[in-house]
Amino acid sequence: MDFTELREAIEEMEVVDAHAHNVVALDSTVPFISGFSEANGDALTFAPHSLSFKRNLRHVAELYGSQLSLHEVEEYRKLSGLQSISSTCFEAARISTILIDDGIEIDKKHDIEWHKSFAQVVGRILRIERLAEKILDEELPEGSTWTLDTFTETYQGKLKSVANQIYGLKSIAAYRSGLEINTNVTQKDAEEGLSKILSAGKPTRITNKSFIDYVFTRSLEVALCFDLPMQIHTGFGDKDLDMRLSNPLHLRTLLEDKRFSKCRIVLLHASYPFSKEASYLASVYPQVYLDFGLAVPKLSVHGMISSVKELLELAPIKKVMFSTDGYAFPETFYLGAKKAREVVFSVLRDACIDGDLSISEAVEAAKDIFAHNAIQFYKINLSLGLKNTSTPYPVKMKTSALDNDVSLVRIIWVDGSGQHRCRVVPRKRFDNVVRKNGVGLTFACMGMTSGADGPADETNLTGVGEIRLIPDLSTKCRIPWKEQEEMVLADMHLKPGESWEYCPREALRRVSKILKDEFNLEMNAGFENEFFLLKSVLREGKEEWVPIDSTNYCSTSAFDAVSPLFHEVIAALESLNITVEQLHAEAGKGQFEMALGHTTCTHAADNLVFTREVIRAVARKRGLLATFMPKYALDDIGSGSHVHLSLYQNGENVFMATGGTSQYGMSTVGQEFMAGVLYHLPAILAFTAPLPNSYDRLVPNTWSGAYHCWGKENREAPLRTACPPGIPDGLVSNFEIKSFDGCANPHLGLAAIVTAGIDGLRRHLSLPEPIDTNPDSISDKLHRLPKSLSESLEALQKDSVFKDLIGEKLLVAIKGIRKAEIDYYSKHKDAYKQLIYRY
Repeated sequence: MDFTELREAIEEMEVVDAHAHNVVALDSTVPFISGFSEANGDALTFAPHSLSFKRNLRHVAELYGSQLSLHEVEEYRKLSGLQSISSTCFEAARISTILIDDGIEIDKKHDIEWHKSFAQVVGRILRIERLAEKILDEELPEGSTWTLDTFTETYQGKLKSVANQIYGLKSIAAYRSGLEINTNVTQKDAEEGLSKILSAGKPTRITNKSFIDYVFTRSLEVALCFDLPMQIHTGFGDKDLDMRLSNPLHLRTLLEDKRFSKCRIVLLHASYPFSKEASYLASVYPQVYLDFGLAVPKLSVHGMISSVKELLELAPIKKVMFSTDGYAFPETFYLGAKKAREVVFSVLRDACIDGDLSISEAVEAAKDIFAHNAIQFYKINLSLGLKNTSTPYPVKMKTSALDNDVSLVRIIWVDGSGQHRCRVVPRKRFDNVVRKNGVGLTFACMGMTSGADGPADETNLTGVGEIRLIPDLSTKCRIPWKEQEEMVLADMHLKPGESWEYCPREALRRVSKILKDEFNLEMNAGFENEFFLLKSVLREGKEEWVPIDSTNYCSTSAFDAVSPLFHEVIAALESLNITVEQLHAEAGKGQFEMALGHTTCTHAADNLVFTREVIRAVARKRGLLATFMPKYALDDIGSGSHVHLSLYQNGENVFMATGGTSQYGMSTVGQEFMAGVLYHLPAILAFTAPLPNSYDRLVPNTWSGAYHCWGKENREAPLRTACPPGIPDGLVSNFEIKSFDGCANPHLGLAAIVTAGIDGLRRHLSLPEPIDTNPDSISDKLHRLPKSLSESLEALQKDSVFKDLIGEKLLVAIKGIRKAEIDYYSKHKDAYKQLIYRY
């Protein structure tokens, strides 16, 4: 067989180095010999007698044209200078991309920016344990100490704030406590672990297993949200590591956890000497991938070849990736690339000889292993030198090259009346001041109504007093329709680090934490957005906004007319990591509906805010006006913001019945939670249908839910259990609340729903029999839901459960706003027509 084509392909291709570390300055205290061995201390003196040392030193001496001795190579390095030897090594290595784990604290290491002289793309892999240690080394204000809650909020916040700037996460749990990671570590164990770590003093070193497992699990939650891979050290390393605990088979609990089945895991270092075990895991778990850096070039030739062969015994070629594990010295990058080419050629040549591969298949395999797999896996865009994106908008490309052209940042909040508002600051001030300290905002802003930009009388909020709008950096992103601007959602604090009790986002987080702490449950939510697209016409010299068409439900011609607009909307939402499941023309004139994918309720509320911003902005670009107001035309159908809800526990949907033993296709917790929502629904409407105009929509025979009942797939019921495609017959995966509209603050609306659900779980409430017909046909047997905002406000005033969980002061403000809305619209009958400009 002629292997010339295979050899040439491997020698000529540029490779992607998916795992490496920083290069250090020539005068660093890191000994050059350590680049050839994992040993340290006295053991390092024996390194020159290893097979890999002798071979690798010879290769370096040949590259430099120096004499074959460690001393002569070191002298050559000093005389030539770091820039020169780095150029020599990286050019010879032909590396197009380097992904650097910069979490190793070594003397005089160069920052990531320095490495950009030697590769087309240089990106960061964030080491999670080092981030946690840095946070715990920080001093808290006023002498306070770290709690698990404050650490978690800070840690996940910082992780989210850089998620768009990195290519992946990395864990060295194997070094600290082993790979038998418990993804269900208890709050108590994590708190005790944190206490032990803090008592050990600073600088912080995290070694407690419970706390390491806790940090790892919280990191996976963020990784899942941002689709970031997690690299995990497996197999051999320096003597800090207990090899017995670094076998990747210990990861079974993690790999079997359904919450994280979509988290992509990379087993580093060929898991040597557990390469066969790693190969098996990659063959049976879709989320497991392999990287053979460090094993190549640190092993003998036989060891390298056998290790890579073992990886390929079971693992798909598409899951095996190259890296150098280059560290401290540019020579390690060169050696990793050189030996990897030789080893992969040898392995693929033997596979051809053995009949496993043809020559052409071996060439494709080499391209995959050295570049294609990593480019796809880490979303690398070599043409731009950036992290890749599937959309025309560079929202997720948060590299310095793109950040430099950002001039303005919008800080967005949603007030008690559901209106989106923002403050805009120059980028420089945002970075220097606002990022940490926020911007000032009057108390009055959470007491404003849809009819007036002033605080309502009974909110207890006035122009006296000021809060801080603190940007949640995990939500900061490029504005798709404004190339030089970013936007970020804000939390409301009395001062940085102290939440204001009127903050809607904090209210949702607070009740969600209660649901988690008491019942180990998380509520997922997915919104359906109904809205009208209006065009401007002149009538008798006056501008009027009218529907863009008069077509019917699911009309193909309606979609044709605005297809370019929706292409832009969906591209913008995808760039914001917001999933669109489907869209169609609705029954109203010029009305459309867009359904979003479900996610945790806190993220779902944030996503809804951004979705409304995108739809309105893209429509405005095209000369149209998009409105989410509940009843744009009193003689036409209304618009809702229906929300589908489910309960999750340890990554599994537990709203749905299992084993066929529960009623209605729901689990017991699902029934009790939903029963609580149904019981409190009249009061919930004060949050989810916040304007008098909302109740013009909530009438019988309009699929909006006018009667106090529930039904199975009954679209006339305000609560509908749903069995979407793919769910076994007879089971339900979620329930829908129809009495939620586009004027509601999504965080407050969901907070009210979670509160009601908690009450249902605490009191073990039961559901009444479902209604399987049009409720209006049996109206004499059913109660109407509130027919006006006055009635829902009265229900809220009589309902005590919200005061305890949502908070008395926030509740007083909401009631005051609603009273003011009732008074204003009762006196100004046509004022509702102005709502198209506000919602």
